[in-house]
Amino acid sequence: MNPHTKILAALESHGTCTMVTVIAAEGSTPREVGAWMVVTPLGFHGSIGGGTLEWHAMAEAQALLGKPATHKTIRKTLGPDMGQCCGGRVELRIDSFDRSSIPHVRTEAENYIDDVRHLHLWGAGHVGRALVLALAPLPFRISWWDARPNAFPAVVPQNVMCRVGSPIDMEPDAFVLVMSHSHALDFEIVDVALRNPSFSFVGLIGSDTKRARFVKRLREAHVDVARLTCPIGASSLASKHPAAIAAGVAVQLLEYDEKMRQLNLPATHRKSATG
Repeated sequence: MNPHTKILAALESHGTCTMVTVIAAEGSTPREVGAWMVVTPLGFHGSIGGGTLEWHAMAEAQALLGKPATHKTIRKTLGPDMGQCCGGRVELRIDSFDRSSIPHVRTEAENYIDDVRHLHLWGAGHVGRALVLALAPLPFRISWWDARPNAFPAVVPQNVMCRVGSPIDMEPDAFVLVMSHSHALDFEIVDVALRNPSFSFVGLIGSDTKRARFVKRLREAHVDVARLTCPIGASSLASKHPAAIAAGVAVQLLEYDEKMRQLNLPATHRKSATG
């Protein structure tokens, strides 16, 4: 998520805001370095971890509203200072902004680079719609595909781009999730994705029976099925409610993304689309 767009919106609406950023973290802490929170006269966006630390930081940030070009650094040991049993230490920086900051903030917003994962999501049905909502606040840039131009809702989250096209139009270096209205189209998409090693995660909605049929046909076509995940989601969830399926799939994507990062295979750096 791009904090500068939040700052820009706050300045255009209220003329003042502040941003709290975690600039150092040691030991067990609620959030990592780089976590941020934008405080406005009417509320806040983002989070530095919640609890007493965030409440205290918000009060400090609110005290700087209307005091442009002011900076403040806060260092806290969570146990003795905050009464939080995490036990770690954090350093926060608070910056204040007013309308004179708008040109600079706008430039920062336009040039901001977010380390987000690109996801090709095929299918604008009930589960696809639920998944788009589940992933809206998470670090994913979504290309949402459907062969039916009128299948998409009128309004989508800011990290989503609706697209109509062919599987061969998918840009590389992304995750792929397949849940279209057609099993024939599902197979075509999976076939294309598995033939391109840059699609490290290829997920297919469906039963064990669907998986067996797809795997048989793919192997007959000499396609490596090692990267195929089917069924998708949390195996411990029996619910078939679209929102429940979406929740399980969202966790699965986050877990796989974290695994990739631990293997030093980060997401491609791209301009933020999350606003």
